[in-house]
Amino acid sequence: MQAVKMYTTAVCPYCIRAKQLLKAKGVEQIEEVRVDTHPDERVKMMEITGQRTVPQIFIGDTHVGGHDDLVALDGRGGLMPLLQGA
Repeated sequence: MQAVKMYTTAVCPYCIRAKQLLKAKGVEQIEEVRVDTHPDERVKMMEITGQRTVPQIFIGDTHVGGHDDLVALDGRGGLMPLLQGA
């Protein structure tokens, strides 16, 4: 299973839903980067993704995007192959 990294905040409902979906797909560990407690990480996130909102999700080296992007990827059948490194 590929490593999953997610930029989050403590109270973001979309972050919670994204984590729930990933865990339902078998992801046991998510590296969370809290941008609410580490503002410099938000700056890094914005430089990398061009986005300001959370969550911003990476699977391996692939930037998936936010919650809606993750759900769309799953709906197209692309989430599991990406998680499995296919």
